[in-house]
Amino acid sequence: MNNDRRFGLKRHITLPGELALDGGSLLTGIEIAYETYGHLNADASNAILICHPLTADQFAASDHPITGKPGWWSRMIGKGKPIDPERYCIICSNVLGSCLGSTGPSSFMPGTETPYAMNFPVITIRDMVRAQAKLLDYLGIRQLKAVIGGSMGGMQALEWASTYPDRVKSVVIIASTARHSAQNIAFHEVGRQAIMADPKWRQGNYYEEKDPPVAGLAVARMAAHITYLSESGLTARFGRRLQSRQEKSFGFDADFQIESYLRHQGIRFVERFDANSYLYITRATDYFDLAEEHGGKLANAFRGTKSRFCVISFDSDWLYPTSESRVIVHALNAAGAAVSFMELSNPNGHDSFLLDAPDLHRTVHGFLEGDRA
Repeated sequence: MNNDRRFGLKRHITLPGELALDGGSLLTGIEIAYETYGHLNADASNAILICHPLTADQFAASDHPITGKPGWWSRMIGKGKPIDPERYCIICSNVLGSCLGSTGPSSFMPGTETPYAMNFPVITIRDMVRAQAKLLDYLGIRQLKAVIGGSMGGMQALEWASTYPDRVKSVVIIASTARHSAQNIAFHEVGRQAIMADPKWRQGNYYEEKDPPVAGLAVARMAAHITYLSESGLTARFGRRLQSRQEKSFGFDADFQIESYLRHQGIRFVERFDANSYLYITRATDYFDLAEEHGGKLANAFRGTKSRFCVISFDSDWLYPTSESRVIVHALNAAGAAVSFMELSNPNGHDSFLLDAPDLHRTVHGFLEGDRA
């Protein structure tokens, strides 16, 4: 497989045929951007699919082409790390609807040089997974050794186990949920309204002017970023400390370090992400309700599964708290699935799975080691 051009960094495919979406639309000419690390073995039995979180991308373990920063999960993926490319063939694709090479609202409509913008159909997590399945068909991978994802990536992993149970041997779900709560939807709606209230949004038609609604998108990111952290982590890191000053300004500049930090996060984010993609992907997560897809009973989503599951939560995560992971575990138990569960202690909130988390690394490594047969 060393010389197979389907595998490697910065890869791209136009999927054959059309993709029927949950919303009733058909998409043709779908482009999927992806990367692979490591080599597929002779019987294609060592493939691991990494499903990325909300605004991440296919650059899980390679330097980002826009920011220049290391891959978003380079702590987890690499030589001698839990997901080791010397042992596994690791695949990560940019989800449908995103903006880092896969078809989304910023892509041209087939046969035109006009971006979809808001003509792009509303998509679901299951639509994203169906596109990933077509990518694996192209790569010649019938069954995955494992599918692994955190946050929205965990939703995709759950959908894989439900929609393609025979194609997944093991499933790792980290800091995730089987459905979005009212609070989850509320935070996303604040972000969407911030984007759409920006005059530069122009009903989504801002591509030609090359003047996107960066102010609205930055505010959306700031609001969302708060949910990725924990109160104790924010207090320890920032407290009420002032930013580069000894006294309050009695104005509306960033007096506090936390204000400066959030503004910085917003500014960095708009450099690499598209506002319309943010609308569509947050909508997909809000629509996600795995039980609803199976008659209102979550256990039905896993009935008869032969996959092994590992569900991991963090005690400081209030976006997708441990109670949400327990709901998944209880459903898996009811379905008779093989499942292990760990709640890990980490002060960094929801983003713990992206940061330095030795317990997480040990847990993922141990779970994968248990499936070597």
